[in-house]
Amino acid sequence: MTFDSFGFEPSILKGVKDAGYTTPTPVQAATLPIGLKGIDVVGVAQTGTGKTAAFVLPILDYLVKEPSRGKRRPIRALVVAPTRELAIQVTEAAAKYGKHTGLRVATIYGGVGKGKQRTALRNGVDIVVATPGRLLDFLGEGALDLGFVDILVLDEADRMFDMGFVKDVRRIVAAVPEQRQTMLFSATMPPPIQDLAKSILYKPETVEVGERRDPAATVTQRAIRIAEAQKQDLLHHLIDTEDVDRMIVFSRTKYRADRIRKKLDRAGFDAIAIHSNRSQGQRQRALKGFEAGEYQIMVATDIAARGIDVPGVSHVINFDTPNIPEDYIHRIGRTGRAESTGDAISFISAAENANLKAIEKHTGRQIKQVTVDGFDAPTMAEAMANPKKRSNPRGHKSRSKQSGGDGRKGNSRGGNRNSRRG
Repeated sequence: MTFDSFGFEPSILKGVKDAGYTTPTPVQAATLPIGLKGIDVVGVAQTGTGKTAAFVLPILDYLVKEPSRGKRRPIRALVVAPTRELAIQVTEAAAKYGKHTGLRVATIYGGVGKGKQRTALRNGVDIVVATPGRLLDFLGEGALDLGFVDILVLDEADRMFDMGFVKDVRRIVAAVPEQRQTMLFSATMPPPIQDLAKSILYKPETVEVGERRDPAATVTQRAIRIAEAQKQDLLHHLIDTEDVDRMIVFSRTKYRADRIRKKLDRAGFDAIAIHSNRSQGQRQRALKGFEAGEYQIMVATDIAARGIDVPGVSHVINFDTPNIPEDYIHRIGRTGRAESTGDAISFISAAENANLKAIEKHTGRQIKQVTVDGFDAPTMAEAMANPKKRSNPRGHKSRSKQSGGDGRKGNSRGGNRNSRRG
């Protein structure tokens, strides 16, 4: 199968070929025939599988084949993403594939001034890619109208739930027409996300690529038991001894990320840190520098675990092993992308033993534990000083009880594009 098989409008097919793509990934091959028919979709796939194109291409194809009439350019497609990095990535994909179509796309996210974003909306756009908070800000100000949206996409839905955006998402859904196509994509499908999907999609078809709880099969996973005080030295050792192209090191906190980066700099390694205390401009420059090879190592908090698609990341290091198994899956999904191979190595201190067990229980498989010469496992004294505790700061159990109406009683169009708003 090639992209020629889907019947794309020629200008879109030209954009895809200009981007160097000829053969769809499994998630694209499964999703595109459904999306192009206007049917609602639930897509379950790990990061790095090409799902962005799986929803961007149907949007572009529909908008080109069913152009807006009149001088006004209403927003007809809306993509909601949990982070600004992911929103920018989706926008770049839409611009790349749609560069020959004349369609306009705007990115709406917080952390920057509203002026340029407001101007883009005032000038008229066909597609808006937005984070929930800033989108609701503009909606409340009357700066945008979602009453003509034909296609709604919720990307990384599980991450939006984790970040507390469920009520915001429901408010956004209530602002778009009931008769629409909705596509929801998520790397995992916990019960709250299943409930959300049932409440906002109409007779969706489900596309599932890979196991819902498994990391990418192309990632080799290892765990190293190590005393907390030796983690930095172990990191330096692995950079020197592993075949590292690009490496992402995940830290628990922003302060810790900066400290790890400074120690890497002092040891002579080219490193950059990225976290929420950095401005949007700083974060974008850091990402571009990392992708361009200016920095070999990027130290990040979980803000970078989703939506960052940097090719050639050979290693992911969990300097601090996460206590949320889903975070582990999304972190190591930064490597082994697009069917390439990668390595994920987790440092397990005595205090993190319970986190390792929770990850193994969640994925249903054991992570291979290895030893490194010159580095010792935590001592019995350290283990006794750090009792096994696992917190759940996100409150999944209580949060699943949240509810909020979206004013949607059903979708009468039954997957037929003819019932879309003209």
